[in-house]
Amino acid sequence: MKPIKEQIAAFEAKRAANAARMGAIMDKSAEEGTTLDDAQREEYDTLEAEVKSVDDHIVRLKAHEATMLKMASPVSAAVVVDPATGAAVRQGAVISVHSNLAKGTAFTRYAIALARSKGNLPQAVEIAKQWHETSPEVETVLKAAVAAGDTTTANWAVELADYTYMSSEFIDLLRPATIAGRIPNLRRVPFMIRMPATAAGTSAGWVGQGAPKPVSKMDFDTVTLAQNKIACIVVLTEELIRFSNPSAEAIVRQDMIDAIAQFMDKQFIDPTVAVSGTISPASITNGAPSTLISGTTVAAIMTDVQTLFNNFITYNIQPSVWVMHPRTALYLSMLRTAQDVYAFPGISMAGGTFWGLPVITSANVPIDTGADTYITLMAAPEIFLADDGGVTLDVSREVSIQMLDSGLASGAASLVSLWQNNLVGLRAERFITYKRRRTGAVAGLKGVSY
Repeated sequence: MKPIKEQIAAFEAKRAANAARMGAIMDKSAEEGTTLDDAQREEYDTLEAEVKSVDDHIVRLKAHEATMLKMASPVSAAVVVDPATGAAVRQGAVISVHSNLAKGTAFTRYAIALARSKGNLPQAVEIAKQWHETSPEVETVLKAAVAAGDTTTANWAVELADYTYMSSEFIDLLRPATIAGRIPNLRRVPFMIRMPATAAGTSAGWVGQGAPKPVSKMDFDTVTLAQNKIACIVVLTEELIRFSNPSAEAIVRQDMIDAIAQFMDKQFIDPTVAVSGTISPASITNGAPSTLISGTTVAAIMTDVQTLFNNFITYNIQPSVWVMHPRTALYLSMLRTAQDVYAFPGISMAGGTFWGLPVITSANVPIDTGADTYITLMAAPEIFLADDGGVTLDVSREVSIQMLDSGLASGAASLVSLWQNNLVGLRAERFITYKRRRTGAVAGLKGVSY
């Protein structure tokens, strides 16, 4: 059944069409200087009767609508979006309504509002009002940030939870762009918690009848994951962020994702990345067993793969996933045997499987100065990952910064004034760290020229 408003609109359209036809009949008669003939008179009288009937029915529909509104009770936590879900609501069911905007849009708009307002929160609230219909949480979060906390305002900080939702949505968008985010079954642990780890296990043996049983001991160690932080600054022109149409939003969103993902991937998988005190963790491949490849033929690759698996057999660990550069995966996917059949048909440039295990490919897997790269095999459950699951943002346009993506330069360095160049800097920070639970959890091939 159509809603009452739709019925009223349909009858009003019918009335307008009838009135227009009646006018046309009378105009034709006036032009010809004649009265209506029998057919015209019959049509006109029929239309007139229909108009009167429609007018009466519209009055009844409006009265019925007013009565229904008085009798209606509020519906909470449910929204009618189509006839099917409308029926569910009338039966008392609760449905979920999701925005059709691209994931991460709300968080991106939050960043754009901060950038356009140059960090002025009241002004950011006014900017966010343009998205009130599609992203009301942006305005809500900014308002919550402006208001002062007190002991009398009910639910004062509830709106701040929306920031968690927006940030988590952005992280959900970021995870598939990172190697760590695509590896299943990493062992998730909290920050700054001492966790026991077994350095050496107990032993057992056969015992003869009536003979004493041997006693063994376990060696324990403790592991603590510090609150390491990844930070990046994205610099945008004021013109770009001022024209915050969907295209600009997509550019900002992708720029933030790329900046964080590229750095995090290299830190996570590059064997040359060592621990730096309490500032940053070592990569999961740093210090792990590695073997120089023996060649690029099918036979040599099979030998190297067997060497990798033997490392895990030594530690009695089951490997679970490969990580390699798309260049390497492409080479393996095209490699043929002497019988001219594909040697590794399960792998592709986008991933697939290699020797029965899933493959994750990333262009952020490092390639050294000799154009060589790495292949990494790991046991994901044997790798600790601590991640707070959010990103914090800050903005400025009054500072001067070094426009470098490879770390700060020492000594005298050229600084760029954001204010002077009509630039806005967005700083994003994410708390995340990782560590191998055991040495044998990761093994790799180095000097991979294919």
